[in-house]
Amino acid sequence: MFAKFKDLFAKRNKDLRKRILFTLAALAIFIIGTNVKVPGVPDVNSKLGFLELLNVIGGGALKNSSIFALGVMPYISASIVIQLLQMDIIPYFSDLAKEGYAGRRKLNRITRYIGILVALIQGFGLAFGLLGSEAATFDYIKVAIILTAGTAFLLWLGDQISQKGVGNGLSLIIMAGIVVSIPYMMKEAFTTFIDPNGNLFIGIISFIIYILVYLAIIVGVVFISESERRIPIQYANKTTSSYGGKQTYIPFKVNAANVIPVIFASAIISIPQVIARFVTNEGYVTFVNKYMNYNTTAGLLIYIALIVAFSYLYTLLQFRPEEISKNLQQNGGYIPGVRPGTETKKYITSVLLRITTFGTIFLVIIAALPILFQKYSGVDNANISIGGTGLLIVVGVALETYKQIESVLDQKEYKGRF
Repeated sequence: MFAKFKDLFAKRNKDLRKRILFTLAALAIFIIGTNVKVPGVPDVNSKLGFLELLNVIGGGALKNSSIFALGVMPYISASIVIQLLQMDIIPYFSDLAKEGYAGRRKLNRITRYIGILVALIQGFGLAFGLLGSEAATFDYIKVAIILTAGTAFLLWLGDQISQKGVGNGLSLIIMAGIVVSIPYMMKEAFTTFIDPNGNLFIGIISFIIYILVYLAIIVGVVFISESERRIPIQYANKTTSSYGGKQTYIPFKVNAANVIPVIFASAIISIPQVIARFVTNEGYVTFVNKYMNYNTTAGLLIYIALIVAFSYLYTLLQFRPEEISKNLQQNGGYIPGVRPGTETKKYITSVLLRITTFGTIFLVIIAALPILFQKYSGVDNANISIGGTGLLIVVGVALETYKQIESVLDQKEYKGRF
């Protein structure tokens, strides 16, 4: 890894260095923008609750009432919905997915339009939440348009990073928002645990344990992100030697759904809470506070159940064992020891269910950890909650970006030899 880092400064990699510097400059623009407030909107002083994940992903933009308060989450939400619709739910979207490059361009355009529409709707909802019910209609419209424009700008900035920089632009923007909030979180943890008026020794030990747990989460996230189950594939009339001695296989990630189940579950839980802010029915408000609140046992169990359900659903819809089985059979491929067709479908389904179980347990721990930490640690400060969800995003994006840079360096080195 360090040898590859040294290669960055080689003369042949001048273009790559420019792309990296462009990426860093674009991310700096995003970070600066998270501190640019929407005119006439106060800071969010109350606890964000279910919006804390959105605030962390946006680098604190939501709490700062920034022009980037919505971040790129409206686009992410739209892309998840479009992905689900491609899975034979709506024939038009599944047909576009099969049309290759032209179909992907159309899907990307549709996703952006839906993302902007979602941003506008969320912008109005956030405007009501920030300004209260006494503001003028024009003020709501102004705030919603500014927030939507902020999201549109971030989508454009992400495209520029993808085209002129390194890595996936939107993923890097999300990662930058999380990373920029880590120093503030560590500072808050230090001042919370090490209280000059309390027991200094206990405070230092508590802070050290906090850091060790955080590092342990990072190690666990890296391990799960890189873990995969490889199913060997053999093709008729072809031997392993015909591929240069390399075994052909289908890789299945242990956590194939990544953080999508957590985002889905958070969204489902948040809808009744948003409605409760605008209704006066005491029975409904009581029900929401009891069953749709992370801090209650019932609410936490419902949250975990949603994560489990979405993990299995998304993984099976994403891989589609029946389609994999058909493609293998059409190309003369088979899994050694498993008959083609129905038996292959059952085998792939059973493998997916088993590895998804491990991935789901990991996701549940990651999602529940900050809630349990705040509930049982006695520390009433949401800013220092051990957020594994954010770390899962950061590690995943960092690994993918590093692999892309490493691939470019390998290509440059290979060309330099000839």
